[in-house]
Amino acid sequence: MDGVLAAGGLTSIGVDFIDPALEASVLQTLAEVEGELRTGVESADPFVTEAARHLVEAGGKRFRPLLVALGAHFGDPRAPLVVPAAVVMELTHLATLYHDDVMDEAPVRRGAPSANSRWTNSVAILVGDYLFARAADIAADLGTEAVRLQARTFARLVHGQIAETVGPRAGDDPVVHYLDVISEKTGSLIATSARFGGMFGRAEQVHIEALAGYGETIGVAFQLSDDLLDIASDALQSGKTPGTDLREGVPTLPVLYALAADDADAASVRLREILSAGPVTDDDLHAEALGLLRESPALKRARETVRTYAEDARARLAPLPDNSARRAMESLCDFIADRTG
Repeated sequence: MDGVLAAGGLTSIGVDFIDPALEASVLQTLAEVEGELRTGVESADPFVTEAARHLVEAGGKRFRPLLVALGAHFGDPRAPLVVPAAVVMELTHLATLYHDDVMDEAPVRRGAPSANSRWTNSVAILVGDYLFARAADIAADLGTEAVRLQARTFARLVHGQIAETVGPRAGDDPVVHYLDVISEKTGSLIATSARFGGMFGRAEQVHIEALAGYGETIGVAFQLSDDLLDIASDALQSGKTPGTDLREGVPTLPVLYALAADDADAASVRLREILSAGPVTDDDLHAEALGLLRESPALKRARETVRTYAEDARARLAPLPDNSARRAMESLCDFIADRTG
């Protein structure tokens, strides 16, 4: 979804707003964030401004600002620092995307040429660094605690990326390693987004902690559900060609479960044989592996894992008041649990 989210856009990413007033308030916050993002990346150098705006203008779900906006509804959603806090989170996220595209050698991001393919890897890395700096600059206006939290979140992101790059060490459980990577790379920033919403909406401390716990867990659940969609859905539902991760050799949760299984039936043995050879680039083998994965106990187990995380996220909302914002966040748990079957 490009640019500012429209009223139906929030529902399409899994949040169901029963309360029109809440939806209007969240949309207002997101519209303000959108304007501040464009202002926030401006530079005295027109080239830097163009490159920094590249992904801002490509749009996106704005999931992290959305959680800031929802978290603020447990206090004062119109408190003056809510929008800057959301901008800090989205700029930090966008900075990681510039770096990710270099590491993944990605040619496209959000339907547009990636920064590294449009310019160079060096430019993309430096623009990512610039966005981190801009996020830190804005965070300084939020206070010392916000700067510290953003820095610690960034450290977790980097730890997660290093762990993913290095891979599990000898004796490590690949599944545990993979879940830890997702917690660090994805869950950490979503957790801080929900925390910032509570903090800068001036919510009670117990509510802020509950929001952070919810954010971390729902972030992991959302990433895991994307892994399943890559295998189980058609291109229209997932937005990309099914089995892309499989073709690129990305070891997602269903693949890791399949490789770790000791099932002796012919289908499981054949699936392990294909997957253990690395990236499945041959079209016939790819189609065979995708079919076997869709019918495998590994996919069923991965679905159960997603549901476990989604229900854990719901449980972490228990300390929060039973208001429309909490119900909207609970609807996201239902969406994630249901979207993968």
